Amino acid sequence: MTWLASAPAPLVIERIVRVALEEDVARGDVTSEATVDASTMGRAVFAAREPLVLCGLAVIDAVFRLTAPDVRVIHRAKDGDRLEVGAVAAEVGGPARGILLGERVALNFVQRLSGVATQTRRYVDALPAGSRTRIADTRKTTPGLRALERWAVRCGGGHNHRDDLSSAVLIKDNHVAACGGVRVAIERARAYAPHTSRVECEVDSFPQLEEALAAGADVILLDNFDDDAVARAIELARGRAILEASGGITLARIATLGALGIDVISSGALTHSARAVDLGLDWVA
Repeated sequence: MTWLASAPAPLVIERIVRVALEEDVARGDVTSEATVDASTMGRAVFAAREPLVLCGLAVIDAVFRLTAPDVRVIHRAKDGDRLEVGAVAAEVGGPARGILLGERVALNFVQRLSGVATQTRRYVDALPAGSRTRIADTRKTTPGLRALERWAVRCGGGHNHRDDLSSAVLIKDNHVAACGGVRVAIERARAYAPHTSRVECEVDSFPQLEEALAAGADVILLDNFDDDAVARAIELARGRAILEASGGITLARIATLGALGIDVISSGALTHSARAVDLGLDWVA
């Protein structure tokens, strides 16, 4: 595993998992307690029911560590692996009640995270061979799950944008409107930000792009520029700033934008529109 696909810190995962467990199992599992003897042992596998990119093994570990420490989790694949139908991601074995107690929460997480990883991999794979364009996420994440969803983006081969509002300067349209213009916003940000911080500014027109370039923005976000406008912006910038295409990004556009040589393509769809994949927990007789 590369650093790109490394999981969030265990304490971060555990904090998120505890909230999910409180929601689902805090008062116990009346069905399992009624139907399954406490002494019954079992084994089950997390298996792919469709092609997918895996993410979430550390969350499975945390779920069973917190709900049923006697349940043993064995990884049969790695985060970031492509799994075909029937491939096993992980195996759990131990007290049957413990497996059943953690089943739904573990599946909810791994299905969701693998869905984000799979969606991201589709975008990355759509880039032309040899392209240096980065596919990046945005802050359009599920509240409370950003650390996990951004991990899933990395597992899919994508990159992360700024983590939060304190991570980097990104001047958006409402900042420009509130302070009176692109140039003044960049100049104020440059004076305020530490010397180690880049200044990024969103633009939605060519006059704004020219203003941002003249003001010395390090990164310029081209908001809802079509393909022809992106090509023109790249020619106009001539490498004076990192250019990021965002807004109106679809999978069908990735190959064209990559071929144009845009530096970064950011898309909220990697997280807010990824569907959960079909990955189930199958009992082994």
